[in-house]
Amino acid sequence: MTAYPMHPGARPRPAAPPPALVVVAHGSRDPRAPATALRLLERVRALRPGLPVRLGHIELNAPLLPGTLDELAASGAGSAVLVPLLFGRGHHVTRDIPDAAAAAPLPTRVAAPLGAHPLLVDALHARLTEAGWQAPADAGERSSSAVVLAAAGSRAPASRADTERIAALLAARLGVPVAPAYASAATPTVPEAVRALAARGRTRVAVASCFTAPGRFAAECADAAPGTVSDPLGTHPAMARLLLHRYDQALRTATPVAGPAALATA
Repeated sequence: MTAYPMHPGARPRPAAPPPALVVVAHGSRDPRAPATALRLLERVRALRPGLPVRLGHIELNAPLLPGTLDELAASGAGSAVLVPLLFGRGHHVTRDIPDAAAAAPLPTRVAAPLGAHPLLVDALHARLTEAGWQAPADAGERSSSAVVLAAAGSRAPASRADTERIAALLAARLGVPVAPAYASAATPTVPEAVRALAARGRTRVAVASCFTAPGRFAAECADAAPGTVSDPLGTHPAMARLLLHRYDQALRTATPVAGPAALATA
């Protein structure tokens, strides 16, 4: 096909904006949680200038996810990618977020949760180091060391399997056993995991907080720690990079969902 030159007076059409990245947080009664999420979004924007980035909560905090999607549609956004700020395939990831996508007024894709990924391990390792964790100095110290990975918990077997995979990746990074533990809906709890490790001679135990922000579960797990305990992952740079990785991955692999309102205007 012959390519004709652009008329001298014509202006090139501006490129269509990329699909918006909607970070989907759980929500918390602790005001530090939404504030942390907003700061994390600023890190994402700094890494990907020009990408529309929005926040939507599943519950407890504004903006709620449906309101964020309504606002995007009203602003003329063409589509969105919903990226869970959650670690595993629990009910919110398998039901609540897909249901919101199906009812959205614009086409959406749903990304995978943060899950077991080297970037998440980077953040966990960094927070442990900041809290004072040091690699075992010798074989004797190594044989007495372990870490408890404290997570929110879920009744969904897939979510627990995701937490176990995160623990396995962190164990490979640290070179010591990492035992998953849960704040609710699953066992063992942090104290139970600590006792089980102590029964195996692992008495030098730290707790790695696998939470995105401060809140009740993070505080309860920290209170149960026998010694070193890391802060929630919050705005660690690796978290921002992982959100963008899940966004890019969804653009390549996820099928767009067009809700009833989007279909009505198509």
